[in-house]
Amino acid sequence: MKRLYFIEPIVAIYAFASFMIYPLVQQYVYRRLWLEITNSSYPVSDNTSQCAANSSSHSRQQDEVQKAASLFSMYSDLSSMIPSLIVTLLLVAYSDQRGRKITIIMPLIGSLIYTLSFLAVSFFELNIYLLIAASFVSALFGGIGTMLGGCFSYVADLCEDGKQKTLRMAVVDMMIGLLAGVASISTGYFLHAVGFNWPFFTSAIFQAVNLLYAIFILEETRVIDLSETGDCCPAMQKLVCGIYKLFAGGSSQRKWILVLLIVTFSSLSFVNTGGLSMITLYELNEPLCWSEILIGYGAAASTSIFITSFVGVYLFSLCLPNTAIVFIGMLSVATSMFMTAFAKTTLIMFLVRIPAMFAIMPFPVLRSMMSKVVSKSEQGALFACVAFTETLSTNGSSAVFSRIYAATVAWCPGFIFLLGTGLCIIPISLLGILRCFHSMDSNDTQALLSEDGTEASDDPPVA
Repeated sequence: MKRLYFIEPIVAIYAFASFMIYPLVQQYVYRRLWLEITNSSYPVSDNTSQCAANSSSHSRQQDEVQKAASLFSMYSDLSSMIPSLIVTLLLVAYSDQRGRKITIIMPLIGSLIYTLSFLAVSFFELNIYLLIAASFVSALFGGIGTMLGGCFSYVADLCEDGKQKTLRMAVVDMMIGLLAGVASISTGYFLHAVGFNWPFFTSAIFQAVNLLYAIFILEETRVIDLSETGDCCPAMQKLVCGIYKLFAGGSSQRKWILVLLIVTFSSLSFVNTGGLSMITLYELNEPLCWSEILIGYGAAASTSIFITSFVGVYLFSLCLPNTAIVFIGMLSVATSMFMTAFAKTTLIMFLVRIPAMFAIMPFPVLRSMMSKVVSKSEQGALFACVAFTETLSTNGSSAVFSRIYAATVAWCPGFIFLLGTGLCIIPISLLGILRCFHSMDSNDTQALLSEDGTEASDDPPVA
């Protein structure tokens, strides 16, 4: 069978299968906790808002359900964070010696296990806290950070030109948004028509097909050294050495630029992911009280920003430097979070997606900038570090934002989004420091921060 070098189908199917169940996870947990805490069935209707179904006597119980659901989310994120961090760092860095496919196949196995666990809990009505154990087990295979780290390393292997890397990585992000949007819309109607079991089962089928594609059709981009397949010690030494040389090798300016880029990427990911993780609970709460169909439309509107961000990257790259594109995206994140904090009607809640239309732009641009700093043989070590910090920031932010939301939901549900707006100052400030390097008289830095396709690093490849 002829093998292909197309990573986009894997990303597309993964996004569709994941976002088919992602809006359902918090809704399922929320309804189970509602049943346990209120001893009453969850109000389901075709109305745009379900608040009318809740009497004032339910307001305190609803706050309790909101707190319990946010704490459950925190426990789930914390249980998966540590194993996912370790596996991400090892697998993506290890891909420099053993190929990129392992970083893609392992997370797909973990994702399939997680989905099947949800299906079992839903079908047999098992204890929902088994889902926390499922999160831990699936994290032993890596997570979305591992897979994306492998995918972006795969893209970096195929692209020679710097601008080509930026656009190809932006295409990968766009595929996530496009398919996630389709899945989110269909999931609302799917849930309303047949309940939770069939969406979980359908997602598992897609993930199984995706796993088969990754194993049997996707071609490897890295040449595997067969002489070392039986001896893991030299490979592990190379792994540690590669990560060390990534920061110790080269000029001090290269090192500081790389550190600034990684910290900027991670801090922005912390804010953006933390805010997004609370959107569903915020929409389920008063005064919005959205139905599952509205939540599906809202999730689709949120994921459409991947498409608008891709268009923004393509157009802005024709006339603006990388740092300006990243700055526009950061302002987009901050503005949308500020508006979300004061969204009290369905119309306003949909309108907050408009200022968020460029919120994803910074991520592919920053990845491309980092990729141009290092040599070809360091791509795996680089994206291992990026995936490690991204997993740490995303899981950590979900846990932190969930805990803060549980503490503030009773008196100010929108406080968490105001906090996110304030935290945007950190990546914006780091971007300003990075911009200072652009003003220095350095050919390497000019090449890095401009739009040309040359690599910023003249260092020889690391063996």
